[in-house]
Amino acid sequence: MLLFVNDLTVMDFSYLCPERGMVGESWIVDIELDGSLNDQSMVLDFGRVKKQIKRIIDDSVDHKLLIPVENEISKATKDPDSEHYWVDFLRPKGSLHLYCPADAFAFIDSATITMDSVNAYLRAVIKRELPNNVNGIRLTLREEAIQGFYYHYTHGLKKHDGNCQRIAHGHRSAIQVYIDGMRTPRWEQKWSKRWEDIYVGSEEDVVTQPDMHLSEIGSKVVGDEHIFYSYLAEQGRFELALPKVGNEVIPTDSTVECIAEYIAQQIKQEEPQVDVKVIAYEGVGKGAIGYA
Repeated sequence: MLLFVNDLTVMDFSYLCPERGMVGESWIVDIELDGSLNDQSMVLDFGRVKKQIKRIIDDSVDHKLLIPVENEISKATKDPDSEHYWVDFLRPKGSLHLYCPADAFAFIDSATITMDSVNAYLRAVIKRELPNNVNGIRLTLREEAIQGFYYHYTHGLKKHDGNCQRIAHGHRSAIQVYIDGMRTPRWEQKWSKRWEDIYVGSEEDVVTQPDMHLSEIGSKVVGDEHIFYSYLAEQGRFELALPKVGNEVIPTDSTVECIAEYIAQQIKQEEPQVDVKVIAYEGVGKGAIGYA
């Protein structure tokens, strides 16, 4: 007997890619469970699927940075004095370096982060917590079908009281721009290119290299081509060094509300005579509207 739940959850996360760097992503999750009926004549109660399995998926991947640990350019080192890890990603196009609590990362046994590798990781985690009558599990991971332009961005929100405070989580997000009330694809395309695989950082979190807790590896390879972020949040200290290319510093927090307003103001500076409206999404089905 097969039980299925479509749109079980949306995973908002970022991952490290040798070619693209740090990539923000949003994947929708569908699930099928194969098993025999239990004493309630169910494979598994829908309420348990929606709560327990959704929680497992969210705890395993959502709002984390996914690390392809089998790639030779990935280096993960436990800090012996805390619950933090150093992660060094030594890509030739620009290395990335992080110091974060362990829960900020998902270590994937693969050379690259793909839907297949994440699917295998999640199936193994979920299977450990399923009852004996469930014999098989099938996950489908998929992107939202976006009619128009979008970008991939990564950020961290130190003032957030939940997992958004993690410095490297992200989203695949649609954008809509209206100039004097008319949808304007040329501006949407421009921002989708500008923020193709972007890190959006807050100005107040920018620090200098001496302020960082870099690993031994990281301290040897960072330089003037890097920008540095550091902040202390409820879950611990979060630090990130990444290439200046692929980064944009904004003067506010990087909430979607601030992002929508920032984009609207940037467009307004180039076209001061018009009214601007920006609909900026944060992943799937949610976002904010900014005006200028």
